[in-house]
Amino acid sequence: MLQVLCFFMFCLFSAGVARGAAEVVSTVDDQQSVAVTIYNQNLALVRDVREITLSPGRQTLAFREVSARILPQTALLAAPGLQVLEQNFEYDLLSPKSLLEKYVGHDVMLVRTHPTTGEERLEKARVLSVAGGVVLRVGDHIESGVPGRLVYPDVPEDLRDRPTLTMLVDNQEGKPQQAVLSYLTRGLSWNADYVAVLGAEDTRLDLSGWVTLKNESGVTYKNALLKLVAGDVNRVPESVPLRSMGRKMMASEAVSDGGMAEESMFEYHLYSLARPTTIREKQSKQVALLQAADVQVKKEFVLQGRDYYYSSRAGDLGRKMKVGVFIELANTRRAGLGQPLPAGVMRVYKNDSSGSLQFVGEDHIDHTPENEKIRLKLGDAFDVTADKKQTDFKKLSGFSRYNYAFESAFEIVLKNGKDEVVNVRIVEPVPGDWRIVEESAPHTKESSGTAVWQVHVAAKSNTTLRYRVQVKY
Repeated sequence: MLQVLCFFMFCLFSAGVARGAAEVVSTVDDQQSVAVTIYNQNLALVRDVREITLSPGRQTLAFREVSARILPQTALLAAPGLQVLEQNFEYDLLSPKSLLEKYVGHDVMLVRTHPTTGEERLEKARVLSVAGGVVLRVGDHIESGVPGRLVYPDVPEDLRDRPTLTMLVDNQEGKPQQAVLSYLTRGLSWNADYVAVLGAEDTRLDLSGWVTLKNESGVTYKNALLKLVAGDVNRVPESVPLRSMGRKMMASEAVSDGGMAEESMFEYHLYSLARPTTIREKQSKQVALLQAADVQVKKEFVLQGRDYYYSSRAGDLGRKMKVGVFIELANTRRAGLGQPLPAGVMRVYKNDSSGSLQFVGEDHIDHTPENEKIRLKLGDAFDVTADKKQTDFKKLSGFSRYNYAFESAFEIVLKNGKDEVVNVRIVEPVPGDWRIVEESAPHTKESSGTAVWQVHVAAKSNTTLRYRVQVKY
């Protein structure tokens, strides 16, 4: 049986189905180093350094184990005395389906097994079609489906078991040389995650920053030199080839407490891991980014208003309205932080009376440079609520199509069920040309369309804010 099988395979190989001319193959075993720079936008720059040995003259070089989601138009191979004339990205990968499709019009071996004796019988079969099912010519008849096991003589030359970049090169030297392949790829992404622990008085917190990497590029990067770019890099719909991957960029460098070096690069920030790390295919990995202790914060209660009720009768605007709970921290060295923070989610925890850590809220932060403020909404207060109503409304002018003017009065009752005094920030967007004509507490005009009141509410007590406003359109 084995002799028949070998003879059959030899015959098929001789028929010209198998791989054609030899090519120089470089695998990950030739890799001397790999560097990966990951951007925020599902994009990464890979720099793969390998030692290769080519003969002088023209030949095909196959770079195996490149990213399956490479942008081939960005690939750049650099080696002494080597000129790339042509390149192809071979992404038609080996699978039972693709192998069968490649053998349409060619012969394979059909192995049938007797259902009782288990004896195997070999027959030569030609694959006629795989559209909607398999059609075979076996001897002098046609069969549909696969009535047995198919055996193939080899893998066709245009079918690869791994993503491969093939290049027609012209080489001048015949000795081992270092080749650097650089390319952009999709499938690699990162985002920042922050964990903050509030102190007992809600005036201080300890902050830890983590980088979460995701690799869905179809290949593993072993012992990679990892860099992360924080910032919004502009890209055109069609990626343009990289002209120079090797230019050095001037940067001012700093090191965070988490062990990653941070530097400014162009108008972005670059974070470099001080040690190599392996980024495995289909893996999510976390790397420490920063540590900061005893950072000053400020807690704030905010009642956010709307602008629709200043030009019509509204009456009762809400009972037990939600009052948002925010914390604000300054990204300054004086406050205990003072370093560029990549965009991400900041999750806040606090110890309860038994010392157990409890989750109290989260919010997303944008890229935040040094000396900027970070404001997080953690949720809505349970013990602080508000009742709001319109107590008066009248139209002052505007009985034609233009020059409308209205006057309306409002009452906001803030209720504090806590055992401590709270300060509530009332933010009211007011449309048109407006002015406050009466108020029970002074307001601040923070912008052309925003009035803000700071109202203190004693423990287990209520405080009422009343104001009257005139609006012109």
